[in-house]
Amino acid sequence: MNELIHTTILGMKRGTDVSVEDAEAVLDEILACEDRSLLVDLLSAWNEKGITEDEIYGFASILRKRCLRVHGHEDSVDIVGTGGGSQKPFNVSTAAAIVTSAAGLKVAKHGNRAATSRSGAIDVLSALGLEPSLGPASAEMNLRRHGLAFLFAPAFHRLSPKLADARRSLAFPTIFNCIGPLANPAFAEYQVIGTWSADLVPKVANALYRLGTKRSIVVNGSGGLDEISTNGTTIVAEVTPDGISNYELAADSFGLEPGKTAMTRVEDPAESAARIRSVFEGERGAARDTVIANSAAAIFVVGKAASLVEGAELAADAIDSGKTTRKLKLLSAEVALAA
Repeated sequence: MNELIHTTILGMKRGTDVSVEDAEAVLDEILACEDRSLLVDLLSAWNEKGITEDEIYGFASILRKRCLRVHGHEDSVDIVGTGGGSQKPFNVSTAAAIVTSAAGLKVAKHGNRAATSRSGAIDVLSALGLEPSLGPASAEMNLRRHGLAFLFAPAFHRLSPKLADARRSLAFPTIFNCIGPLANPAFAEYQVIGTWSADLVPKVANALYRLGTKRSIVVNGSGGLDEISTNGTTIVAEVTPDGISNYELAADSFGLEPGKTAMTRVEDPAESAARIRSVFEGERGAARDTVIANSAAAIFVVGKAASLVEGAELAADAIDSGKTTRKLKLLSAEVALAA
């Protein structure tokens, strides 16, 4: 029982990686394991060894192959972070998803409840009066009707409650934080993926290149932010079928003023939702600029803007014109009517 997990732990302690060929057998053993402490030991050994590109690619490939697929919306964009960053700000990618949709793009945002943060993408939805899509049919309907769907990962992937429990007990992110963004059930061809570590940017970017994408960027923001930062520099790997290019971004890349202060932390989903609402209602400052920058990146990778500055202008207009607030009210009104 769990022999492969025991063997894998011993191998990791000797520095042995999980090969692409072995990934499926190891994942199956993890998903079948009912021993929480053993899963904690495995994830801890993995953290000590370090996560490799092949491991990210191998596990993400399996999740993509097995997921409940959302069909006909591959032209969507996903704005998603791995979580696990040293900063614990509000849910920037969720806010950016709504702004980007209000700017006229189709957004299929893949997410889950918090594993290592105070508020995951799905946690903040209920605080905003919204609900995630709980399967392909509702996701496809929301994308057709609103150009926006929040895809609740456990509704599309066969995941283990014991694994989720083990992850929540740890003080660090794991490989599962890395592979979630690469396993969007809509197979979104455009992505803005934030990572908690600069070291992960090339690993995730190379895995994404192998999986296939039309145009995406993988980023790590200043100070360990798994989003684009406007307070310092952001490391970027841009991925297309032609290859990967590396560069850095700063606030002025978007036509924004450099942030003088870092965003304050939030303690729970309610506080995150309040911060998002204040941005949508016109409050200026670091939170707004960060949402605009991440929305601009999504608008840019899809090709609706010729530059990041133009993308930022479109994102700012979506907020200042009231389109974003109207979008949020429309979506929350539908949830209220269905209740």
